[in-house]
Amino acid sequence: MELSKPVKVTSLILKVIVFVSAILGTIISAIAGREHFMGGSTVFMYFTIQSNILMALICLIGAVIMLKKGKFSAAWYVIKLVGTVSITLTGVVFCFILAPTIKIEAWSLANILTHVVVPLASIIDFFVTGVYSNIKVKYVFFVLIPPLLYAAYAGIGFVRGWQFSPGHNYPYFFLDWGSPAGAFGFTKKLPFMGSGWWIIALMILLLIFGLLYLGILGLLKKIVKR
Repeated sequence: MELSKPVKVTSLILKVIVFVSAILGTIISAIAGREHFMGGSTVFMYFTIQSNILMALICLIGAVIMLKKGKFSAAWYVIKLVGTVSITLTGVVFCFILAPTIKIEAWSLANILTHVVVPLASIIDFFVTGVYSNIKVKYVFFVLIPPLLYAAYAGIGFVRGWQFSPGHNYPYFFLDWGSPAGAFGFTKKLPFMGSGWWIIALMILLLIFGLLYLGILGLLKKIVKR
């Protein structure tokens, strides 16, 4: 189904917000210096920046397709779902897991852009255009691909001793395989449980987000048909 003009305009505005915020947030983070959280030349080693760049590319390509013909393929909507769930994970993990440990220093302009603005605009855009899609529930498992690839990437970095930030060979505390909790242990302080448990928990959360989004889409489609 071809998108209506109001939907196209709304979606294009959201896509511009995502693209500009992702690029601006990445640039600010890169020039902030390594003494800042996720700052300096290693910003591209973090899932936050990688998922932001992914959404920026998805929105840029989506805008071009929309301006040319205004019709997306079934595969495109699956890609959009995968990207949206990945950026949702970025926002949720930062706001509810990382920010509470970093406190007030977490809420910099760069972090607000990459962890709040981009996720929110991406999610809204997904629903704005998603009502015209026909994504099958079986494709929800694709949302696990980017985070699992990143977990493997971070694991390789841990073993090889890559410096994600000064003195840390892991990007986030829950991917610190050398913590007292190890892979599947538990501890009374951060990270509370092993990296293996964290990965399993986050994979479950991803599937919940994917199913929730598809469920909401189903309701929106019924409303639109009325």
